[in-house]
Amino acid sequence: MAKKAFANGAPSVIPISALAPLSGASGQNRRYLLPGDFHVSVLPAQITTILGSCVSICLWDSQNRIGAMNHYLFPEWHEGDKASTRFGNVATLAILEELLELGSDPRNLQAKLFGGAALFTSADRYAKSLGAKNVEVAQRMLAHSGIPVIAQDTGGHHGRKILFDTSDCSAWSRKV
Repeated sequence: MAKKAFANGAPSVIPISALAPLSGASGQNRRYLLPGDFHVSVLPAQITTILGSCVSICLWDSQNRIGAMNHYLFPEWHEGDKASTRFGNVATLAILEELLELGSDPRNLQAKLFGGAALFTSADRYAKSLGAKNVEVAQRMLAHSGIPVIAQDTGGHHGRKILFDTSDCSAWSRKV
C-alpha cells in the first residue's frame, strides 16, 4: 500500500501528447500502482497503472486539491478471509479514509472510474464476468458515498493503461 500527495485543477481527459513531466523535474512525484496498491497525495503526482479485469477509482477533492487512486483485483472481501486492498470494498474504503484524514469533505469529491474488462469472455456474458463485478462494486460504493462519477472508461475486451494527474484531475486511458 502506498500513501502520497495530490494537487490542482479541473477534470478532463488528456491526449498522450499532453503528458509532459510535471515542473520540478528531479523532485517529480510519480507512482506506479500494482494490484492491491493505492496512492493518496496532497502534492502534484502522476499515478499510472495497467488494468484488465481490475478496476481503478481516481478520487479528487476539488476544494482541497487532494487526490487518490487505487487498483483492485476482486470485488468484495468477506469476513473470514484476511482483509486486503486487493478487494474493491477494502481498497475504496482505504482511499476514502485517507482523504478524510487529510481534511477532504465527501461532498467535494468526484470520481473517475477505469478498467473492468472481460478479456476472455464474450459480450453476451459480460454481466457475469469478474470485470463487470469489479465495476459494479465501484459504482455502488461511490453512489452510496454520494460521490459523482464524472468520467468512466470501463468494460470491453481490452486492458487499459491509465494515467491520473493529481495536479488537475486529468486522466488518460489507452486500450492495450
